[in-house]
Amino acid sequence: MEALLYPEFPLEPPTQSASSGIQAFWAGPRYLAGDDGLLYEMVAETLTGLGWANLAIVRGRREPDEAPEERQVLRSTVLHVSPDTLRWAQWVLADEPFLLGELPVAWQVSARADTDSPLATWSAYFTPGVPGEAVAGFLVGLGDRAQPAVPLGGSELVLDAVTSNGWLRDIDQPHAMATDPMFTTCMSLGEVPPLIQDGDPRALTLPADEAGPAGWQAWAEPALGAPCLWAASFSAGVPQDLVAAFAASLSSTAPVLRRVLPESTRDRLLLAPAS
Repeated sequence: MEALLYPEFPLEPPTQSASSGIQAFWAGPRYLAGDDGLLYEMVAETLTGLGWANLAIVRGRREPDEAPEERQVLRSTVLHVSPDTLRWAQWVLADEPFLLGELPVAWQVSARADTDSPLATWSAYFTPGVPGEAVAGFLVGLGDRAQPAVPLGGSELVLDAVTSNGWLRDIDQPHAMATDPMFTTCMSLGEVPPLIQDGDPRALTLPADEAGPAGWQAWAEPALGAPCLWAASFSAGVPQDLVAAFAASLSSTAPVLRRVLPESTRDRLLLAPAS
C-alpha cells in the first residue's frame, strides 16, 4: 500500500469541531491571519452557496471478499463542479499535490471555454494558510462570469486592487509587482512555476531557455528567508479581473474572525477579542 506523500495532512477534509471551545479574535491584516485551519470549510461553503455540486473521488485497493471497513484507501479528493460544468474546484491536499513555496497545494480551481473540451483553459492553486476569504472572493467572481475563460482587463486591475488598500508598487517593477506596507506579502506578475496547468500551448513548446507566458503569483513570507505562510499561483490564462477579486479581498483592511493564529505572524497581527 502506498504511503501518503504528506502524512501530516488529513486524508479527509478537516471539520470545524476541531476549533470549538477556543477563544475567537478579530484579526488583521488578513493576509497574515492564516486560514484558521478551516480552508476546506470556508471554500466549500462558498461553492455550495454558488450552487456547485460536489462528489468525493476515492481510490484504493480491495481484495476479494474483503469487508468494506477494511478497504485500503490510497488517495482521495473532493471535486466541486458548477452547474454549467465549465468550472470546477478540487480539494487535492490528500492526493499528492505539488509544492508552491515549499507548501503543498490544497485547492485547485480550473475553468474551460466550452463543454466540448475536456482540458482546462486555466487553473489557479492555493496552499494551506491562504485566507479563505480571498479564495472565496476569487470564486464569487468566477461564479458571476458567464464565460469563465474569456480575458477581461489587464494587469493594472490587480495592482489597483491592492494599492487601493494601501499596498505599495515595487520601485523596480511598478507594473508587475506590489507588496504590503510591512513587506511580508507580495503579488507578482511573471513566469509561472513548473506544473502550473494552462490552456496556452506555448507553455509546452517553448525552449528551455525562453520564458513562458506570465501569470500572477502571491505569497506571504513573514520574515526574510523564513518559510512562507502561504502561496497562490494563477496560470497565464486566468482572467485578470478574477485575480483582482482575490487581490482585493486578500489586501482588504477589514478584520477577519480567527480562532487559530499562525505562530509565525502572531506578533504582527492586531487582535481584538470577539464576543
